[in-house]
Amino acid sequence: MANLKDIQRKIKSVSNTQKTTRAMKLVSTAKLRRAEELAKRSRLFAEKTNQVIQQIASQIECYKSGGIENRCFAQIDEPKMVDIIFVTADKGLCGGGIEFFNYNEIEMLDTVIGLSSAPDMERSSEFIEKSINDYKDGKIDGVYIVYNGYKNMITQELHVNRILPVDTTDYECGDNNQKSMLEVEAEDQEKMLDSLMNKYVEYNMYYALIDSVAAEHSARMQAMDSATNNAKEMVKSLNVQYNKARQEAITTELIEIISGVESMK
Repeated sequence: MANLKDIQRKIKSVSNTQKTTRAMKLVSTAKLRRAEELAKRSRLFAEKTNQVIQQIASQIECYKSGGIENRCFAQIDEPKMVDIIFVTADKGLCGGGIEFFNYNEIEMLDTVIGLSSAPDMERSSEFIEKSINDYKDGKIDGVYIVYNGYKNMITQELHVNRILPVDTTDYECGDNNQKSMLEVEAEDQEKMLDSLMNKYVEYNMYYALIDSVAAEHSARMQAMDSATNNAKEMVKSLNVQYNKARQEAITTELIEIISGVESMK
């Protein structure tokens, strides 16, 4: 049977850990509420933005002779090189994204610390700008964003979104599309599309960060809740061990006392 002092030391250590994990769970829960509200508000805007961009691309492809001139809408059958942007947590206790890349020795072209923990539209736009320019210049043939998105308090979803080129396969040419076409000068049209595409890609990057933060807090809250429950069960088990060891020690002392008294008779 383990020494009583050793068991007491373990109980104290696990209890302190339990307090820490409980506090971290409460912090993550509070942060999750704020991140969840922001993600929900941003999701609707992101969906509508994507829908409008896809519809514009489809209309141009249907009714502009020679197809789409803007490379952001050109469908590339055999891409040679693409940018894949992974959004992971900067901190631990919510998944092993960074550890996965390190363990599998996956070479990263660039790593930005702090962008996902505090999403900022200006910083995310600056980050994605290089990928936009590389795609427009023909250096790459696609841009993908991979991240864990928030679904609910206990569920996260893996998203693999292709943001460049814009997918137009869900739209078909028809009279409704033709009636809604805007008549603008060719030069103005190219400028408008270029500006729209920049905003579209920038906001998709920003939304991926927002959604990832909500998923991160959700995962950390679950991890800390599980750790707190495990610590609670461990303390119970250690208390049982302590009581058994204490009872055994008392029994041994009683036997020694009785044996000593008997030997004196």
